[in-house]
Amino acid sequence: MTLPPRLPDLALTPGRRVYFASDFHLGAPTAAHSLERERKIVRWLDQAAQDAAAIYLLGDIFDFWFEYRHAIPRGFIRLQGKLAELTDAGLPLTFFTGNHDMWMFDYFTQELGIPILRQPVSQLIGQREFHIGHGDGLGPGDHTYKVLKRLFASPVAQWLFARLHPNLGIGIANRWSKHSRLQNGAADEQYFGEDEWLLVYCRELEKRHHHDYYIFGHRHLPLDVEVLSQSRYLNLGEWVNYCSYAVYDGNDLALQYFER
Repeated sequence: MTLPPRLPDLALTPGRRVYFASDFHLGAPTAAHSLERERKIVRWLDQAAQDAAAIYLLGDIFDFWFEYRHAIPRGFIRLQGKLAELTDAGLPLTFFTGNHDMWMFDYFTQELGIPILRQPVSQLIGQREFHIGHGDGLGPGDHTYKVLKRLFASPVAQWLFARLHPNLGIGIANRWSKHSRLQNGAADEQYFGEDEWLLVYCRELEKRHHHDYYIFGHRHLPLDVEVLSQSRYLNLGEWVNYCSYAVYDGNDLALQYFER
C-alpha cells in the first residue's frame, strides 16, 4: 500500500469548524423526494457556513452525474447556487467524486471554483492528521466493482458514453444507478465488525502512517469506530435516511444529524 497524496495543511482559528458530508444521492428516488432533500441540504449549508473554515463533500452527491462538453444533468440548481454563493464569499469547498458521480470533470471547478478530487488524500487540519475520501474500491473484496470502476474511469469509456445524446445517456445511467442502489440496500444496514472493508483498509494504512481520523462516505451507515490506538474511522452515512455529517472543532471529530 503506497502512501496517499497530501493536501496543504489547513490552519484553524478559534471558533471555526470543518464540516464533512457525503451521499446526498440527489435525483433519487424521485424528483419530488430529491427536491425536498436538496432544500434541506441548502439549509444545512447555510447553518454550516456560519462558523465553517472549510466544507468537504465526499462523493455521491448526485445519484448520477455526467458532464457533456456543453451539457450537464438537469436539476440541482439550488445546490449549485448555494455552493457558488459560498465559494464567492471565500469559503473553501472540496469535492470528492464517488461511484455515482465519478464522471465529474471540470464544470464545478470552472463555474464554482471547487476542486475535484478522485482519490483519498491526507491532510493536517488544525493539529490533527486526517485521511479523507469517498471510500469506494478500497480494502479487500468487491472485485467486480473494482473492475467496473477501472472500466468507467477509462477515457475510452467516457468518450464512448459522451457520443450518446444526453436524453438517452442520462436516462440509461439513471436507471442503472437506481438498480445498483436498490440491490445493495440491505447490506447498507448491516455492520460487519472486524470484516468492515473500509476499517480493514484504515488499519492497514495506519500501520504505515498515523492518522488521527479516517473519514469516508459510500458505506451509507453512520459509524465511529476505533482503528488502532489513537485513531478513529468515521463513516458519514447518507442523507436519504440519516441526514448525518461530521464536524471537527479543532479538538474532536463527531457525527451529527441535521433535523431542520
